[in-house]
Amino acid sequence: MRSHLAADPPGYGPDDVERRLTEPPKDPRRGAFARDRARVVHSSALRRLAAKTQVVGPETDDFVRNRLTHSLEVAQVGRELGLLLGCDPDVVDTACLAHDLGHPPFGHNGEVALEEFARDAGGFEGNAQTLRLLTRLEPKVLDPVTGRPGGLNLTRASLDACTKYPWPRGAGPAGTSPGKFGVYADDDGVFGWLRAGAPDGRRCVEAQVMDLADDVAYCVHDVEDAIVGGYVDPRWLADPGEVARVEERTRSWYLPDLADGEGALALDRLRALPTWVGAFDAGLPAHAALKDMTSRLIGRFTGAAERATRERYGPGPLTRYAADVVVPRGTQVEIAVLKGVASLWVVSAAPRQPLYLRQRELLAELADALARKAPDVLDPPFAADWHRADGDEARLRVVVDQVASLTDVSAVARHRQLLG
Repeated sequence: MRSHLAADPPGYGPDDVERRLTEPPKDPRRGAFARDRARVVHSSALRRLAAKTQVVGPETDDFVRNRLTHSLEVAQVGRELGLLLGCDPDVVDTACLAHDLGHPPFGHNGEVALEEFARDAGGFEGNAQTLRLLTRLEPKVLDPVTGRPGGLNLTRASLDACTKYPWPRGAGPAGTSPGKFGVYADDDGVFGWLRAGAPDGRRCVEAQVMDLADDVAYCVHDVEDAIVGGYVDPRWLADPGEVARVEERTRSWYLPDLADGEGALALDRLRALPTWVGAFDAGLPAHAALKDMTSRLIGRFTGAAERATRERYGPGPLTRYAADVVVPRGTQVEIAVLKGVASLWVVSAAPRQPLYLRQRELLAELADALARKAPDVLDPPFAADWHRADGDEARLRVVVDQVASLTDVSAVARHRQLLG
């Protein structure tokens, strides 16, 4: 049912501004997409990201990024690129701010633990959990028929833009990892509604902008954090042996079709940039130079995508399914090798492995304890869902919802409370 009274934004129609649940009329001076963005900004799920791990834990120091600061940076990158391509900036902003809402404590490490715990109930995927938050768990609007929370009740265009993997588990396009999916079986109904009229398995252009902005912010800022944190010395990238290790990691984790020497050439291009930081001594001039490098890299990557997309599709607004974001091969490789740098020396660093193991054990133990003692130990909204759940699988999914909602700190505290 439409709750939008102002004229539809250019490039968007009545179906795009429709909301799934009927709402009372709102101030017509405020657009539907601006209202979507505000709902995400004011959500409790977004606030919780401040205490969730991005790459290293937010408690490690005052400089390192957490999930919230990462999401804000993704939104800034995505909004500007979306504007250049003619997308509605609020739709892209909403998608960027929301893209990590479903991540559990301890980042991707937490995803591994919950995927194992929930394997008999459809598994766990942070993007599918995001859709669940936006459409069910975040208590903004109540379903007038059932009286249950209906999530933030975003418009179809905004909700579709938030959907990074628009398919259920195992149904992605050829070459897609079966572990990457955007909807649990339990949420098929709302997924069918938001994808009404969309090409099967294809992402809207706004979701593609969000995904690229995520990759750009991730690769650039994680390398910045790694350099400042002392995990990476830029001088290592002048060593052919270390470059070969980066290339292998990039191929195995991010870009399977990376040709021999292709990653090394990409690093050579980046290291030849006038603003590339070849050494870092932690002084203020070094920090300023590093910040300038990150800014230039963001401009380099998004600028290449904008030019390539415009060359293919020409001028005018590019919205919904009118276009696909075009990322030149060289840009794809440069982004991937920077992700490989952070992965090799931060994510996979040997000294961090015992910490990762303990985090996974902690979440598994916590989830098991909550499942055994539910519903008494669940927060009231989840306890209510547990009582309404139809069968063991549905109740297990409620326990997963509870664990995924926690921050790093609250997960540790809840574990201590239940298990000592």
